[in-house]
Amino acid sequence: MPGPNITLYTGQSPNGVKISITLEELGLPYTVREVNMKVNEQKSDWFAEINPNGRIPAITDTFDDGETIRVFESGSIMQYLVARYDTEHKISYPVGTREHVEVKPTTSSGTSNWSVEGFSERHPRFQASASPRDHSIFIPTVETPTDSSTHYFSYAKDDHEYAATRYQNEVKRLYGVLDKHLRDVGSDYIVGSKMTIADIAHWGWITLSRWAKVELSDFPTLKAWEERVLARPAVEKGRHVPDKHHREILQDPKMMEEFEKRGKAFYRQKEKEAAEEKAHA
Repeated sequence: MPGPNITLYTGQSPNGVKISITLEELGLPYTVREVNMKVNEQKSDWFAEINPNGRIPAITDTFDDGETIRVFESGSIMQYLVARYDTEHKISYPVGTREHVEVKPTTSSGTSNWSVEGFSERHPRFQASASPRDHSIFIPTVETPTDSSTHYFSYAKDDHEYAATRYQNEVKRLYGVLDKHLRDVGSDYIVGSKMTIADIAHWGWITLSRWAKVELSDFPTLKAWEERVLARPAVEKGRHVPDKHHREILQDPKMMEEFEKRGKAFYRQKEKEAAEEKAHA
C-alpha cells in the first residue's frame, strides 16, 4: 500500500478542523491547501473536480492502485482515514467490537449511535468517493442545529425569532443528551475509554457553542469533556489549521461582536452578489 500522500483542502471552520485534528491524532503527514471561502473559491471549477458539492473539507490521497482518490464530506473523510491508516486503533476500535458499532455507521442509511444521522436529525448531502472499505459513509453530529441557530441569531438579515428559538432549543436538547450520556457512563470520552472520531466529530461544533448563543457552563459534564479534548496536543495543533481557531474569539465579548459584524457583512455581500447574478441571468 502506498504511503499517505494527503492534501487537505480546507478553511477555518468546525468541519474543517475535524479533519486536521484527525490527521494530527493519527500522526499522518499532510499538505494543506487553504480554500478561500471569502471569494467563493469552494465554488470554483478546480475545486468542483474534488468535491462537486462545493464544500470544505475535502482530501486527495494516493490509493492502493497508485491513482488519486478524492474523499469529501467530513464524516466520509474521517471514516476513510481510520479505515485505511488507523491500524493501531488510536482513535477507533477493532471491527466486531461493541465500541466499533457505537462509533461507526453500520447500516445503509449511515446510522449508529454517537456519530450519526439519527442523533443529529440531519439528512446527508450529496457525496461520492469514500473509503477503501465503506462507500461514502456520512457522520453528521450536532452540526445542523448549531449552524442554523448561529445563522438566525447572528447573521440573518431579518428577525426570525421562531426559527432562532427553535434551533437554539434543539442545540440545547442535543447538548443535554451528550451531557447526560457522559455523566451516566462515567467515561472521559463519548464511546469507550479513549477519544475516537465520535469525539472529534462533535468537538468542532461544541467548542464554539457561544456562536449559537449557548453557554457550555449550563452543561458541566459536557464542558469538562470539551476542555479535556482541547487539552490534547493533537487537537491543539489541528484546530489551528489553516489559521487561528475561533474558540478564543468567542470567549471575548468584544472580539465576538466584531466577529459577528464581519460575518453579517460577508452574508450581506453574498446576498447582493446572488441578486445581481440572478438579475443578469
